[in-house]
This record gives sequence, C-alpha cells and structure tokens, in this order.
Amino acid sequence: MKAARITAYGTADVLRIDEVERPAPGAREVLVSVEASSVNGHDVIVRAGELKIVSGRRFPLGVGLDFAGVVVETGAEVEGLRAGDRVWGTVHPRERHTTAGAAEYVVVPVDRLAPAPAGVSPTDAASLVVAGATALQALRDTAHLASGERVLVRGAAGGVGTAAVQLAHAMGGHVTTLARDRHADTLTALGADRVLDYGSTTSDEIGPFDVIVDTVGTELHCYRSRLAKGGRMVTVGLSAPALAAIAASTVYGPRRIRTFSANPDTAALRDLATHVTSGALRPVVADVYPLTDIAAAHRAFERGGVVGKQVVEVAAS
Repeated sequence: MKAARITAYGTADVLRIDEVERPAPGAREVLVSVEASSVNGHDVIVRAGELKIVSGRRFPLGVGLDFAGVVVETGAEVEGLRAGDRVWGTVHPRERHTTAGAAEYVVVPVDRLAPAPAGVSPTDAASLVVAGATALQALRDTAHLASGERVLVRGAAGGVGTAAVQLAHAMGGHVTTLARDRHADTLTALGADRVLDYGSTTSDEIGPFDVIVDTVGTELHCYRSRLAKGGRMVTVGLSAPALAAIAASTVYGPRRIRTFSANPDTAALRDLATHVTSGALRPVVADVYPLTDIAAAHRAFERGGVVGKQVVEVAAS
C-alpha cells in the first residue's frame, strides 16, 4: 500500500510517499481502507520536530492524525463493526506510528473510531474529525459554555475555528470572531454575530467575554484580561510561549488559561456525529489534495489565509 511518511524533521519537503506492507488488525483492532485524511496542527508540529519527546528520532514516521474510510477487516474481539461499514477516527496522538491516517490503509484500536455521519462524503467527514472534536471539547467540556454567554473565537477561519463558531452558535452563544476581514461573509453564514479583523483590532478594544476559544497561541495574557467575571479561556494553539503563558495564568484560579489534548474516543466521535447529522456542524473545506501531493497540503496549512481545512484524498469515493 501507499503511505505518506516523515523521513526527517523539517519542512514539508521531508514528506515522502512510500510503498509499505499492508497492516493486519490485532484482536481488538480494525483495518480501515482510508478514503481521506486532513492536515492538523498536530501533524505539522510532529513533522517539524516539536514533539520529539514523544515521536522520537527513528524514521520514518507516519503522518495524518485523522481519517475517514471503510472497514476492511476486524479483529477477533471486535463487536459492532463489520466489513463495509463507513467509519471515521484517529490514530493516538501520543504514540509513535510508522504509518498513520495519510495512507491507503490504517489499523487502529476499535475504541478510536465510530460510524461516520450518514450522507457526508469522506473528504467532508475527514475535515471534521479532529477539528470538530477539539471545538466541542473546548466549548462544552472545558469552558462549559452556557446559552446566552458572550464567546470570542480567535483564529476563527481555521478548522477548529470554523467548527467552534458553528458549535458556539448552536449552543446559544453570542459569537464574536477574530479573522481576516475578507472572511467575514463566510463566518457570518456559519453563525458569527460579529466579525472583527484581527489585523486592525487589538485585544484592549474588545470584550468582555464569558468564554474565549483561542486557536492561535500568542498574546494569551492580553486576551485573558478580556474575560468577564467568571469567564473561562481555552487555547488549543500550543507552543513553548503558550505553555509558559498557561503556567503563569494559574494565579488567576478559575480565570486561568486552560488547555487540553484532543484525543476523541468512540463515544466522543459518536457524539460529534450527532452534531453533524443535526446540521449544527457542517464541513468547511479549503482545498483537497491527492495523497501524492500531501506536501502541498502541509504548505497550504502553514501559509494560512483561507477558510477551513486542507483535506488529503487518499482514495476516490
């Protein structure tokens, strides 16, 4: 089978398409024929070498945190899934993989996938797995957003940002976004009540907010100061400076900056699917690239400037 893999830490040029042996599932594992994967921040920072403590220094490494596809084979102890079922899921973000979601086949534990939402194409489904699960966990499980609260989504045009705008709107939040001015119409259509240009709006000009969801990871202390009494801030834009800001914010107690590692299991993926089928969350895809051009997808992710996700089509549906 063909698999995209990381040959060394560095730029997108280190990505390579290899011919490798097709894996076989163990007792509680599932073999999935992958139809699409997407580019996530996790994929890029692993490739750049920012998670060496987890991914190690042995190459090649698999790439592609999420996937959508079709069950090919199930292990002896797997129940509830059979060949031909459409599924979506993730590989484990804190484990070393020699092949991952950006490959023609992937083997994952049964508790890391769930039935894909009906009526959604593989490329659309792949765009929502990590982005949607991250946004849902940020708003509902970490910030505990309540109806009527004022929400700021910073970095609203990205995958997590567009999902957060939609879910915050569906949960009854009054949604303000920070993004490029040219994305205002799209974000308004997704549910934003107010769209601010991040290039001309400073943190001290806005607020207060009950909930802030940050996907950027810079100037966190400035935005934390825009929280209302009882406000909560969550960031998923992790870097060394962001981690330092998170640690320093603990002196503020409940108004500290929170973070988490999105790692959805079957229950979370089933829950996410209900938001898709209800219409509360819909895919926002910027571009679709063939597996052979995954390096271009990574470059586009790092370049930014578009709305939505870069999706990698592995097999035509």
